[in-house]
Amino acid sequence: MKKALIFEGGWDGHEPKLVSKRFGRLLESEGFSVTISDTQECLRDLDALMSLDLIVACWTMGEIDKELTANVAKAVGAGVGLAGCHGGMCDSFRNDVQWQFITGGQWVSHPGGDGIHYMVNITSKSNPITEGLDDFAVCSEHYYLHIDPAVEILATTRFPHPDVPYYHSSNKPIDMPVAWTKTWGNGRVFYNALGHHDDVFDHAPNAEIIMKRGMLWAAAGKQYAADHKLTTERFENTAKMY
Repeated sequence: MKKALIFEGGWDGHEPKLVSKRFGRLLESEGFSVTISDTQECLRDLDALMSLDLIVACWTMGEIDKELTANVAKAVGAGVGLAGCHGGMCDSFRNDVQWQFITGGQWVSHPGGDGIHYMVNITSKSNPITEGLDDFAVCSEHYYLHIDPAVEILATTRFPHPDVPYYHSSNKPIDMPVAWTKTWGNGRVFYNALGHHDDVFDHAPNAEIIMKRGMLWAAAGKQYAADHKLTTERFENTAKMY
């Protein structure tokens, strides 16, 4: 049986308990054994992390011990998947650039706040995470992120929003990533910028489909690494520097 760890906490405005329960149900429906922890201490035991197939981050803002970030880096580098949404993964620990390096992006603003109506445009029709899905509307925060250029973008949204004339609107129109994948060592990383409140996934069912598929894709990386005899030797010397 595949194993997943969800660690939740931080700012309560993102409803980490509700979101983590939702993600737990989605994974259990696919046969996963799921542990939900409301403390970061679950990241202290590297051997336990290495035994997982998936880590799901659901922790907004706050701080993290660098040893814990290093443990996540090693576990994911060895093949354990990492997934998360909204501020629960890419606005988790603003002072930890290693966390941002692993996850592939960092929130910097949501011009207009909550309640913005916008479109999510599926840009990768052939990726199994978004295959068969149409563009869809969302009413939520409109996330502006700083992005690792190495990510594979699955969905985008248009900025600037026509109803939000904030300072950024004097720049040219751009397509901001909403969902992406990347790799970290032998591990797979998935992020979905939607999920300000838990009910976003009810109002926009495609958002939940993308989230579920993304978690499953990330979790499959460990078996892929084993099947292809991928090792972490080439990463180890550099990892000791962090």
